[in-house]
Amino acid sequence: MNKQQQQLNVNIDIKATQPITAPNGNQVFTEGVILRKVSKFVAGTPEDAIIPVPCFFDPTNGQVLIEMLPKELREEYETYNQERSK
Repeated sequence: MNKQQQQLNVNIDIKATQPITAPNGNQVFTEGVILRKVSKFVAGTPEDAIIPVPCFFDPTNGQVLIEMLPKELREEYETYNQERSK
């Protein structure tokens, strides 16, 4: 068994965890995908490439759960969430 498989088999008591909540108190999220385009010159491909970034969002208001995004995208989607809350 490799090291990654060992890490996935950790026994965690679900009662010892804390819920993640949206600013409005919602604890149920929907899975989505943010699509990012990268230039063919950067990607080294004949055409521009599309990168799917998995995310979770609050289905009641469409706001993205920031803490689950790559750090490089968090600031951009904080602005996105602020615009959605208007």
